[in-house]
Amino acid sequence: MSKILLLLLSLAAVPAALAELKLPAVIGDHMVLQQKQSNPIWGWDTPGTKVTVAFAGQSYSSTAGSDGKWTVTLAPLTANASPQTLKITGSTGRDIEDVLVGEVWMCSGQSNMGFTLNQDWNGDLEAAASDLPGIRLIEAPLTGTQDLQTDLKPSERSQWRHATPATAIRFSAVGFLFGRYIHEILHVPVGLINNAWGGSAAEAWVRRSSLEQDARFKLLMESTAKRESPLLSEKGKADFESAMVAWKAAAEIAKAEKKPLPRQPDNWLAGNARPGNIFAGMVYPTLGYGIKGVIWYQGESNASRAHEYKSLFPFMIEQWRKEQGQGNFPFYWVQLADFNPEKPNPGDSSWAELREAQTQTMKLPNTGQAIIIDLGEGKDIHPRNKHDVAARLVRWALAKDYGMNLPYRSPEFKSIAIDGNKATINFDTFGSSLRAFDVADARGFALCGSDQVWHWAKGKVVGKDQVEVWSDEVNAPVAVRYGWADNPMVNLFSNEGLPVTPFRSDDFRMTTEPKPKP
Repeated sequence: MSKILLLLLSLAAVPAALAELKLPAVIGDHMVLQQKQSNPIWGWDTPGTKVTVAFAGQSYSSTAGSDGKWTVTLAPLTANASPQTLKITGSTGRDIEDVLVGEVWMCSGQSNMGFTLNQDWNGDLEAAASDLPGIRLIEAPLTGTQDLQTDLKPSERSQWRHATPATAIRFSAVGFLFGRYIHEILHVPVGLINNAWGGSAAEAWVRRSSLEQDARFKLLMESTAKRESPLLSEKGKADFESAMVAWKAAAEIAKAEKKPLPRQPDNWLAGNARPGNIFAGMVYPTLGYGIKGVIWYQGESNASRAHEYKSLFPFMIEQWRKEQGQGNFPFYWVQLADFNPEKPNPGDSSWAELREAQTQTMKLPNTGQAIIIDLGEGKDIHPRNKHDVAARLVRWALAKDYGMNLPYRSPEFKSIAIDGNKATINFDTFGSSLRAFDVADARGFALCGSDQVWHWAKGKVVGKDQVEVWSDEVNAPVAVRYGWADNPMVNLFSNEGLPVTPFRSDDFRMTTEPKPKP
């Protein structure tokens, strides 16, 4: 009888538990709504409940479906820096306070996007200058899973906060400095959503089923299945649990002895490289929230598979646009910086191939890349000058999305003309002109003949958009490369200081291209 009584009591409590209005973390106090476009507002309530949303003179109603979810869409609003209240009424009520209307950008990628402001060379000064209540910040806790999550994991940072020296210093340096430029130049509120995850692979950012349905990623998904199989077995699960028990014991000893903690066992299944994991855990919970666009800094983890990235990266962008339902929203990324030891002789480079894949992705509409081949550090994959990175990124947004007349695009290779032992390289300078930095000659070029053996070449700027290149070791050049190395020595810029985009004129087989089967 006691068991039956407990069961009846628990069933009686179900309606009361369901009769509660719930909202995702991204819809909360201090949020920023994207101006000049429709903004979905959603949440959950008891199925069949009528929910009304009122904001800025608008009022719309919806009914919670069988899964409890409801959605209303606010009509476009103009920027407003005066805090307003968004009122939601369902089985219970909720007032969302201090809501602004302005520009919302998502900041995604791996560790160089996650790199926080305090790590920048001038991070202490940048943070001190960031008591800006018109900028609002929110972060997605690191969550890797195959199951689509409806909300972000609860945490202090998964709630909208004002930009202050204390909150800005722990936020993405590139993301925050990008947003601060927009805020201070356009004089509008700015909302920044940071969901970067250090070391993440591009395939983790895409819905898994989309990858599985595209033949171009057959090898990727086959290798994924092979890796998953032993880890998902009973033995694999037991081995991981044992490793965690041993790690916890070792960690307790290290803490007691005040020594560094041992490395935690790798859980690839819940990590940042398994296809679909980040999309399901961190991207999906915010899908539909009105944004202006995305800034992206990632590629290091995919450099060894640069050939695959030529398809994967644009596919990811296309899928995000499809999932978000806002059309071809702006998507701007940072090309990989220079990194690794400098090599004495020119040749192949997986990092150069990844940069080429990024450049080729600009064939998609409303995309652009910031070239930072001059800002890297050979011994550190995380260059600390993030201010210039953000400045080059924001030029794209200010020029393309906000109508400002600013130089924003680095010079790019246009054509090559060979006459004897010399090659004349023509560039698209986008209204600017070329200049060699520090010394008169243009450095970073390599030439090869029909033997496909590369030699360093001398370069001379001979016009506002032309460079003449030659090498005493190549009598009959057939192709030219510029900046084609992990860490190239280059010095060619636009007159406004934007570095020339690394390129190659050849179509030789790349090192990261899968070898054909015998």
